[in-house]
Amino acid sequence: MTELGPGAWPPAPIRTERLVLREPEARDRAAVIELFASPEVGTYLGGPRPRDELEREIPGAPSRRPGRFMVDLDGAVIGQITLYRETGHLRQAAGKAELGYLFLPEAWGCGYATEACAAALDWFADACPGEPVVLATQTANVRSMRLAAKLGFIEAERFEAYGAEQWFGMWSPGALSD
Repeated sequence: MTELGPGAWPPAPIRTERLVLREPEARDRAAVIELFASPEVGTYLGGPRPRDELEREIPGAPSRRPGRFMVDLDGAVIGQITLYRETGHLRQAAGKAELGYLFLPEAWGCGYATEACAAALDWFADACPGEPVVLATQTANVRSMRLAAKLGFIEAERFEAYGAEQWFGMWSPGALSD
């Protein structure tokens, strides 16, 4: 886990009441392409990516890198969570662990994102004790703003980037709210 801390990667799959968070496998390719090609998923991410482009870019198994978890529900991938050390797309996040999440629209509104992200943050708190996590989202993305609040992220600032107002929050271990 060179990008996040001293722990070994990949960890054993993380199991919640309904979900399994695990590293990517070849069988996840179609779901990853669907995530990035989805107009609904891409609404606040600059739009969907062309499916033919994704088919070329992801010829086999999705990339396996420390901090990338596929979210599995009953054997089907419904989303992904990333916890990467931010390398600079946002100056506010540079060098910090940043939480990212994408879920297929059919998984929205069921609490899966909250359940999966909370499990990933718990794992991170054990792997990197005391280290905060950051999250950035457009303020127009009401679902993402609600999720950030449920997870215990506290607003640090708002700023303009990518042609929209962005919300930047910080999370510290023990911050999860009910």
